[in-house]
Amino acid sequence: MSMLERLYQIICERRDAPRADSYTSHLLARGEDQILKKIGEEAIEVIVAAKGQGDQRLVEEVADLTYHLLVLLALHDLRPADVEAELVRRHLQRQGDQDTSANE
Repeated sequence: MSMLERLYQIICERRDAPRADSYTSHLLARGEDQILKKIGEEAIEVIVAAKGQGDQRLVEEVADLTYHLLVLLALHDLRPADVEAELVRRHLQRQGDQDTSANE
């Protein structure tokens, strides 16, 4: 199991069995608007990090953004595999479009 899968599993555990000492449980309890606010904040921090705070800081901020996106997925009962399937679909569609263009 990858770390992303494990993290998502933990997020779902906190959603299904909230713990008072859990940031994830607290965030989920506050609802979608709070989660979306955090995603917006983290996205801005990714941009700022990319514009001059160094690679390590960029990785840290992308990790924070990824975590909050996973929380949003869990809130909607979606999984990272759903996102992966969409990326595969898009890739295959683009690949098919390129093959069609090459044959014309």
